[in-house]
Amino acid sequence: MDWSKELEGVQNAMMAFGQGSPAVGEGFNALHHAATAEGAIPVKHKELQALAIGITKQCINCIGFHVKASIDAGATREEIAETVGVAILMGGGPSFMYGIKALEAYDALKA
Repeated sequence: MDWSKELEGVQNAMMAFGQGSPAVGEGFNALHHAATAEGAIPVKHKELQALAIGITKQCINCIGFHVKASIDAGATREEIAETVGVAILMGGGPSFMYGIKALEAYDALKA
């Protein structure tokens, strides 16, 4: 999978949706920015939490976006791998399969 291309395509689709439904698009963006803003919990930790949830919910695009955001926040491959481990603990075998995708995304997006 070309993670950069996939995320670009999804981002474009989200923007198109937001143009047709601006209140929903703007509301989601506001929630996203508020929930991931620096606070008592650092941005990197919030992004790793979001990644773990994306893995357990089996959302491939969520995985890509939150791996990218985790990298941007300074996360290492080891931190991503430990996050995958927690997701596997909480989500079992399916999380293992999607966790592998998260590590593939890290390698591709970090390169």
